[in-house]
Amino acid sequence: MTAQSTCLLRATLGLAGLLAAGPLAAQTTQPARPASPPAAALAAPAVAATGPWSLQRAVDYALDHNLDVRLNRLTAQGNAQILRQSKAALLPAVNLNATQGWNYGTYVNPVTSQFQSATTRSNNFSGQGQLVIFQGFILRNTIRRNTLDYEASMQDIEKARNDLSLNVASQFLQLVLAQELVRANQLHVNNDQAQIERTKLLLKAGSIPESTLLDNQSQLATDELSVVTSQNQANLARLALLQLLNIDPATAQNFEIEVPSLPDPDQEAPYTLDLNAVYQQATGTRPEIQAADLRVQSARRSVDIARGSYYPRLFLNGSLSTLFSSAGATRKLTGDSLSVYLPVVQRAANGTIQPTSYVSFAGKQPNYETLPPRFADQLSSNYGKAIQFGLSVPILNGLQVRTGVQRALINEQAAGVRAEQARLTLRQSIEQAYADARAAQLQYSAATRQVAALTLTQRNSEIRFNNGLLSGTEFNIAKNNLNYAVSNQIQAKYTFIFRRKVLDFYQGRPLAL
Repeated sequence: MTAQSTCLLRATLGLAGLLAAGPLAAQTTQPARPASPPAAALAAPAVAATGPWSLQRAVDYALDHNLDVRLNRLTAQGNAQILRQSKAALLPAVNLNATQGWNYGTYVNPVTSQFQSATTRSNNFSGQGQLVIFQGFILRNTIRRNTLDYEASMQDIEKARNDLSLNVASQFLQLVLAQELVRANQLHVNNDQAQIERTKLLLKAGSIPESTLLDNQSQLATDELSVVTSQNQANLARLALLQLLNIDPATAQNFEIEVPSLPDPDQEAPYTLDLNAVYQQATGTRPEIQAADLRVQSARRSVDIARGSYYPRLFLNGSLSTLFSSAGATRKLTGDSLSVYLPVVQRAANGTIQPTSYVSFAGKQPNYETLPPRFADQLSSNYGKAIQFGLSVPILNGLQVRTGVQRALINEQAAGVRAEQARLTLRQSIEQAYADARAAQLQYSAATRQVAALTLTQRNSEIRFNNGLLSGTEFNIAKNNLNYAVSNQIQAKYTFIFRRKVLDFYQGRPLAL
């Protein structure tokens, strides 16, 4: 493998790794991936991508169409409903019941409470209400915990938006870098073609051997391969950006980005930053830190909820009821009976019964008529009311309350550890971004000096080569060294720009180029 091939391979491999980790590399060990699946797998209608796209436009579009952000919004809406339900638990529970049934054979009449054998229809209507008076403050602590969970889910939305914004910015700059390398490699091809034309003239004049032309043609083929490789890298970067934006590549043939005018790192003073001040500012504004702290508070409320089961439970019950039964017949007075005269008899001395001339008058007796049961009358006659207080005192329930409290305490400690881990990850991300930015700025300065020196060397080599004082191999080596230095300079520039933007983002500044 020639020195030129080695330089180009290192440049193209460096492109694949540059900015791939992004600002979240210090927060996860998994490789960077798009925040959502390709838009081709979605049910949403295709959107025609017309350009050029600026970074701000790309970020805004991704925030509106990204599935991870939408899922976080739905999670927050679910937590809002859970909070609403916990507040409604303070209200009394009221229920109405109604039944209708038929009885065959012997049964207890619900109206007379007597056994009878008949076929009857019955209806029961009731309403019950229960109000919890005291439950160890479980309901109120549940409301406070669910409020904290809802606020944490809102912070999760902001974190998803921030992560997506940084990922879009990273992929956007990676595409800019890839296109820059394509242009640089294409310039090398153009120079090779011009050099071959000059070499042919020198060869025709007999100034150089034919091997020099062959070396130049080999160099041209190698540089053309570099153009293809860098173009493939640019296509992959473009596809990754489209996937982040949830744009169907089939509708994005004309998708182009707006290449901003970015200053060179050596045009600025040496980059310095108070990392502790940046960290303190970030902990007060970063949503992942706020969400972690809210979940610690939520875990404390869960402990209070678990401890509430130690207390007695006092509740108030009330009920209204009535019933109807087809067996509940009623009697209606229809008037008095006629007067009845009964003969009077006497017992004789010999023990026989003998009639007398007297009669006895029996008074009138009321007459009744058995009427079928009336639905409305039975409902009003069988109307009942009840009210009661209930008290439940926990004594021993298989240590369920105690183990529940212990689990809640463990969860609180785990939430505290996760909050500490979030702060540690944030500090490490800031430190790593600053170290990368400083290293990239220094690397760019060194690469700029190297490019200037190698440019003079390459010009001198070209003069000597054209005069037949330098072989084609030596001329190609000088040219490859310059190409490799230019690639390092470009990569260092965009690494510095992105890492500095990450640090600006941590300080609350808008993400813009």
